[in-house]
Amino acid sequence: MSDGAPVPRPLVLAPVDPETRVQTLCLVVLAVIALAAALHWLAPVLIPFVLAVFISMGLSMAARWLMTRARFPRTPAVALTAVLGIGALAGLGALVSASVAQLAASGPDYAAQVSQLTDRVVALVPSGWSDAAPDGTAMLRQIPVSAVGDLLASTTSAVLNLLSQSLLVGIFVLFLVIGGIGEQRDTGTLGEIRRSVESYLVSKVVISAATGLLVGATLGLLGVPLALAFGVLAFLLNFIPNVGSLIATLLPLPVVAVSPEVGPGTAVAAIALPAAIQGVMGNAVEPKLMGDSLDLHPVTILISLIFWGMLWGVVGMLLATPITAVVKIFLQKFEGSRPVAELMAGRLPRTDTTTD
Repeated sequence: MSDGAPVPRPLVLAPVDPETRVQTLCLVVLAVIALAAALHWLAPVLIPFVLAVFISMGLSMAARWLMTRARFPRTPAVALTAVLGIGALAGLGALVSASVAQLAASGPDYAAQVSQLTDRVVALVPSGWSDAAPDGTAMLRQIPVSAVGDLLASTTSAVLNLLSQSLLVGIFVLFLVIGGIGEQRDTGTLGEIRRSVESYLVSKVVISAATGLLVGATLGLLGVPLALAFGVLAFLLNFIPNVGSLIATLLPLPVVAVSPEVGPGTAVAAIALPAAIQGVMGNAVEPKLMGDSLDLHPVTILISLIFWGMLWGVVGMLLATPITAVVKIFLQKFEGSRPVAELMAGRLPRTDTTTD
């Protein structure tokens, strides 16, 4: 060139040694195991904090709406949002606590009804089969009672443990809301995370509340015992994708099957109508409201439910989807981890097979 400037050379990447790839993969696996162990060990602190982060996102969105649309000054908007948020959380906590206490108090009756239902099923088994395997029928009678007792005990313990940490969650929420409102993070990774999580939270809360209200009202009109408890559980379990709605639909089955005040037609309606509500909400309403905002494959969501459920129990399953969405957004920002993010979305990484 005439000006004597040096000509830039094209960047040539050296081939990656297969042994280096294996070492890198092993280090990643070890890091994931160590991170999982740390998350499990720090669960008493991390669970309230993560809950507070997601709650504060919803409250911050409400406060920003008051400041931009209703023209509230910042201080009144923060104060009003904090008061309404704390009141809503307190009311929800009281409702959940009362419903769980009612369900726990009815646990022995519930287990007895399951046992009666099992006896009816065993009575339908041909006598030749029961004589050939008497131990099998005895085990069949015992399994549901123990399973129901364990399910009620674990659910009650998880919810009451979560409610006992509500003060710590409230303190975290207060400081996060005060420190975060007014800071617009509409660009970059934090802005993308905020928009994705806020859209998910608003849609999921509205859909779950409508589902719980409709299920509880339907069971109440049909005269099913524990209708309030089943409605609240339908609201909570709706936050667990795929699995939660199925569990919420099947929970009233033993009650309506053997309750003397519930007739056969009412029993069928008590299962069919909540199932129809769950199906319409999950397959028609939710996709229209949420769309593909999280961009996660159903298999990824199922694996995340198992992973976070192993680490943090029922609360981990409730938080699995938004946490996984945040992890995917971070992985999308780095070139080395971008194929993993694409795989989490259900898109297989492209392989360049063209040759010169």
